[in-house]
Amino acid sequence: MASVFAYAPAPESRSVVDIAPSYGLFVDGEFVEAADGKVFKTVSPSTEEVLSEVAQAGEADVERAVKAARKAFEKWSALPGSERAKYLFRIARIIQERSRELAVLETLDNGKPIRETRDADLPLVAAHFFYYAGWADKLDHAGFGANPRPLGVAGQVIPWNFPLLMLAWKIAPALATGNTVVLKPAETTPLSALFFADICRQAGLPKGVVNILPGYGDTGAAIVAHPDVNKVAFTGSTAVGKEIARTVAGTRKKLTLELGGKGANIVFDDAPIDQAVEGIVNGIFFNQGQVCCAGSRLLVQESIHDELLDSLKRRLSTLRLGDPLDKNTDIGAINSAEQLARITALADRGEAEGAERWSPACELPSSGYWFAPTLFTNVTQAHTVARDEIFGPVLSVLTFRTPDEAVAKANNTPYGLSAGIWTEKGSRILAVANKLRAGVVWSNTFNKFDPTSPFGGYKESGFGREGGRHGLEAYLDV
Repeated sequence: MASVFAYAPAPESRSVVDIAPSYGLFVDGEFVEAADGKVFKTVSPSTEEVLSEVAQAGEADVERAVKAARKAFEKWSALPGSERAKYLFRIARIIQERSRELAVLETLDNGKPIRETRDADLPLVAAHFFYYAGWADKLDHAGFGANPRPLGVAGQVIPWNFPLLMLAWKIAPALATGNTVVLKPAETTPLSALFFADICRQAGLPKGVVNILPGYGDTGAAIVAHPDVNKVAFTGSTAVGKEIARTVAGTRKKLTLELGGKGANIVFDDAPIDQAVEGIVNGIFFNQGQVCCAGSRLLVQESIHDELLDSLKRRLSTLRLGDPLDKNTDIGAINSAEQLARITALADRGEAEGAERWSPACELPSSGYWFAPTLFTNVTQAHTVARDEIFGPVLSVLTFRTPDEAVAKANNTPYGLSAGIWTEKGSRILAVANKLRAGVVWSNTFNKFDPTSPFGGYKESGFGREGGRHGLEAYLDV
């Protein structure tokens, strides 16, 4: 009989983070109150404790921030690329120096496990600033013609699932190319963006180059619609993305949208089962499945279905759900009560439609927002759980017999953001990847990110690319 090891708690200390009781908006290099005095509270999803009170930006604040960004643009865009690079390098180094503090902060405000914020999010955040710092004085050689020009003021709206990483994806290329920024973090995770504002001050970034406006959807809508914003970048739901596209239609604003997804993870019969299981777990249970490119549809070749499912269930039974600040934790809290209600409703619907639901034995904490890792088998392409983006730790399992059937099922979705292929044959990887209508295709791995590699989608997953040389284009007048 295999011995079962009990894990002693290994909590990361909260003392490395000093969260103030209240925060203002960051406009023109200063923290200021909202013009109408409105505030909202941000809570920790794992405990429901109030972490801080944050100023809520309104239209007057958007006006003030855009004016500050427009004024700063004149000098910032006129700086030689090598000078802008120095600021970006400095920001990257400060992020590295403060990475432990920022990782704990992100875990408290977002609910994801500390091992993810510490080992994935923060290293990638710093890497993006380092990478785009390197491009700042080489824009003539980026393939967009000689002397490409910045656009002006970039309005950026980011989601709550990777608060600091999405900020880095947006701000680093914008600053490297000479633009200034007005950014709205998600209302459930504003704190790391406000700490980043402090990093901008610490790095001596000129006033007005970066402005941070916490708020709700109406704040984002005001930024998007502002006539003096030249570029809009949005990561979030497809429904909001469509609304933004309608708002900017007919204007001269440049737009990039990174929206929802329903990624297919395709496992062929010659795949290494244990390696594939790790990739499947990483693909759907990383960040509690709250990932737009999550591998939420598992397509398994029929002949290995039972073997793979047995192995997957064994692996899920070893996952540890609980305190996100514990270094042993694999699965943290769902980001908000609203998101938990959505996941719960869609999972219940899957069961009602006849799919077979399974979760490992799992004790959920009494406070906070929690959802056990869940598998659905006997799923058809008609099931809601196979069609709709759940954005939670829920995996739908389907089968296929031939590569053509796998491709047809993988592409049978309105989305087109990501896919994974598991096989030992390189020729099959290339053949299948070429037929998949997905912006990112991973082979024998999943959820691997690098600042040098472009990321983005097709169809209802949006358009434009972030990361790599391609990520510069969205911020240049080319």
